[in-house]
Amino acid sequence: MASSTVSSSQPSRPPRPNLAFRQARGQRSPAEFAALVRRAAHEIGEQVSCDARYIGRVEAGEIRCPNYAYERVFLHMFPGRTLTDLGFAPRSSVRGRGARAAEGAPLAQATSPAYASGETRGAHEPYDTQDPYDRYDNHEESDVLRRAFMKGGGATVAAASLGPFGLALDASAAQRPARRVGAGEASALEEAVRRIRLLDDRHGADGLYRRAAAPLRAAYALLDAQATRQATADRLHSGAGELAISVGWLAHDSGRFDDARSHYAEALATARVNGDAGLEAHAFCNTAFLARDAGRPREAFRAAQAAQRVARPLGSARLMSLLALREAGGWAGLADRAGCEQALVRAQALFDRGPCDADPEWMSFYGEAELEGLEAQCWSALGDWTRAARHARRAAELQDPHFTRNIALYTAELADDLARGGRPDEAAIAGMRVLDLLAEVQSSRIQTMLSGTARVLLPHRRASGVSGFLERHASLPCMA
Repeated sequence: MASSTVSSSQPSRPPRPNLAFRQARGQRSPAEFAALVRRAAHEIGEQVSCDARYIGRVEAGEIRCPNYAYERVFLHMFPGRTLTDLGFAPRSSVRGRGARAAEGAPLAQATSPAYASGETRGAHEPYDTQDPYDRYDNHEESDVLRRAFMKGGGATVAAASLGPFGLALDASAAQRPARRVGAGEASALEEAVRRIRLLDDRHGADGLYRRAAAPLRAAYALLDAQATRQATADRLHSGAGELAISVGWLAHDSGRFDDARSHYAEALATARVNGDAGLEAHAFCNTAFLARDAGRPREAFRAAQAAQRVARPLGSARLMSLLALREAGGWAGLADRAGCEQALVRAQALFDRGPCDADPEWMSFYGEAELEGLEAQCWSALGDWTRAARHARRAAELQDPHFTRNIALYTAELADDLARGGRPDEAAIAGMRVLDLLAEVQSSRIQTMLSGTARVLLPHRRASGVSGFLERHASLPCMA
């Protein structure tokens, strides 16, 4: 990731691509490989917020040596290999702040609390590689990023602020002319998007939405500032648009449909102003999903088709697959079974083409589980409860454990399909699993689905397990 200024922490030569690590990834997309990394971390009790961008930076050679958490995960994934075998530099050769201290670095810098443990960090590893609640531990951009997101606990932890005008600047940025922003601010904005998505994946939207408003305001304030370079300005526009979509999704998932519609429209306008086809496709994709949930199926269908027109030249079959599913949802809402089935067939065929490097970073959630879950929703809208339940069950079984919210969503879909399909005892079991997950997840959308299931099950109170589910559901004030 280029910077507008050159600091002493940057290597004297350009990064060398890590071909060994790229070979280890094989045929998986960066997003799919990132999911494997998270799963491997879970197996050994580590927590890393790995995403497609991190994998890309490793393969580009920007991360010469991973931090200790990633080292343990990679060695677990590839038994018998060393970091050197995976294309990384020896840790002793990577010069972090601790190494620079001996060469006359300023005392305040050399004794930064982030490095108090004496652990040597990679010179180019500015992103958090621990759980989203952990502090940033890396080079000078950490000061920007620490201020970008303030920590908390439980399901309501979220962003507090990115600063009112151009985030909280580090020492070098403070010396730039007033109102000029550079790569540090763009990086913090991109990291804000990742952190919101990670928190939503685990905990749902309800505790996050209002806290995300301040970062979004700050992001758009940055667009009024003068960027150091055009490339930085483009990153700021893209980052602000993606943040608007992320905040829009938080509104969407927490039942604030009008707010979500406004945020998605803001992202769409940003995309068009900057000529960003990828951002425009993303905004249309989410608009289609929102329209379907809001009971406007014709708008959903049209937005999905618009997204496909914009996305076609981008070269991502997986993106086109997701957009075909958005179209299928519109057809299902219009009760057009033939149109829905055709779109579903197209979505599956595109998905089967596999991942590629053109797949957008934000699509890391889209795997086989999500495809099954969205198809379940289509069959449910068409009233085919048996088929819907089959796909919902498969979605819940396939989902990466990292996506706690989606597991709750698919299981809630399963419970509702089973209840409406005349299988109340099985529906109650699935409903109980959702109630367990709601200790970690706050999503009005999921709660609304479960409340509908409870109403369907009321006449079956005497069926095995149903009364227990209904009593437990009723005992939760937020679900009543």
